[in-house]
Amino acid sequence: MSRAAVICGLGGALPATAVTNEELAAQLDTSDRWIRTRTGIGLRYVVAPGESTSDLAVAAGKRALESARRKGGDEAGDVDLVVLATSTPDRPCPGTAPGVAHRLGLGTVPAFDVAAVCTGFVYALATAASMITAGVARRALVIGADTFSTILDPVDRTTRAIFGDGAGAVVLRAGESGEPGALLGFDLGSDGGGADLITVRAGGSRQRSTGEPPAEGDQYFAMEGRPVFTEAVINMSESSQRLLDRVSWTAADLDKVVAHQANVRILHAVGEQLGLEEKQIVVNLDRVGNTVAASIPLALSDAAAAGDLVPGHRVVLTGFGGGLTWGSAALVWPDIEPVTQP
Repeated sequence: MSRAAVICGLGGALPATAVTNEELAAQLDTSDRWIRTRTGIGLRYVVAPGESTSDLAVAAGKRALESARRKGGDEAGDVDLVVLATSTPDRPCPGTAPGVAHRLGLGTVPAFDVAAVCTGFVYALATAASMITAGVARRALVIGADTFSTILDPVDRTTRAIFGDGAGAVVLRAGESGEPGALLGFDLGSDGGGADLITVRAGGSRQRSTGEPPAEGDQYFAMEGRPVFTEAVINMSESSQRLLDRVSWTAADLDKVVAHQANVRILHAVGEQLGLEEKQIVVNLDRVGNTVAASIPLALSDAAAAGDLVPGHRVVLTGFGGGLTWGSAALVWPDIEPVTQP
């Protein structure tokens, strides 16, 4: 057996403020039926004034560390690396991860951000796993956290219906490839030709260097729904299949696919492309919305807490997001107890 990164802790965090479809309908030209029919979402959570991505990241990180300690003892929480996936950092500079590590009391461990939008957690997971297998780190805290409510156009009924805020985290430790929880393989990709499909046009060096104020609306998140739907289904399906081939699994071997929680129709279409039944696709977006980099670890937490994801399950994680980016990871689910909302 070879050295591998093994998932040994899992946690999630949501803001306190829940927003129902009915509440959105009172503000915008929409309805509960319109939102549920097109997205499958019934509820999402948003940060309070003054609450930031790092606040959610710290809460999820604490819970993942607690989860690791429950099975592995106090030493299981002694991580020496923090990787934070986010596209809504607290500030443009510096990165958010060092502050998260500091607030978690982790000392001077290396900590950095990864920006791959909704694929961010898979990219961060692959990065941390590679550093563990290379011997650079022994244990890592990998967090996906986003507060997209802070960058949405308040009058855009589509994006406000879809996105919610949240954070999810896992702890990785050095182990062997044959044990449960070992990350068995990854498939990652990108296509910068589709950068304008999922974007915030203003606020970066390109817009700032013009010396002109941003055009109206450019400070908000924008997405081209129809092509994004198509690209998401194609790339998550193909990435998952390449990964299955790489780890010598077939779709029939899979117990669960935990995909980025973008839209229930996308999730079902990915399942159809892979020849899976609906029960094999983990869905929690109806209760939390699209939480961007947090969506996969939050879905893992919910599924494990509900008993839908049990030790021994063969699992593929897959995501698609801005960039365009996509990525997948495979593992056999370990015996861990997630720590979620109190």
